[in-house]
Amino acid sequence: MEHLKHKERFVRHIISAPFIYVVFFSFVILDIFVELYHRICFPLYGLELIDRTKYIKFDRHKLSYLTPLQKFNCAYCSYGNWLIAYVKEIVAQTEVYWCGIQSEKDPNFIPPEHHKNFLPYGDEKAFFKEYTQKDCKLFQ
Repeated sequence: MEHLKHKERFVRHIISAPFIYVVFFSFVILDIFVELYHRICFPLYGLELIDRTKYIKFDRHKLSYLTPLQKFNCAYCSYGNWLIAYVKEIVAQTEVYWCGIQSEKDPNFIPPEHHKNFLPYGDEKAFFKEYTQKDCKLFQ
């Protein structure tokens, strides 16, 4: 709650509030569509469903020393952060399934953790060795 140390920024905080809270609608839409994708497509791909409950933690509202607004804000941040972590895992598993090739090396790019087992960028031999295309109908 770093903002509590900056009482002089109160007006700035009020001005920023609509920009913070309007994102909630985007979160809900993202949540609905990603969950639909996850529940429909993962079984079709033979992928295990990701346990949503491992990404959800709403507990700060139990803290008696927080004001109602602080509890609300903590719940909002919890939802946004767990949703993004959950979506990130779904997207990562999708990328593992559909791609599996690292991005080109770039010192300014931080690759996601799940890229470590991907094939190297531009390694055509490794690609054809790993993914023999003779059995794949997409390439015929």
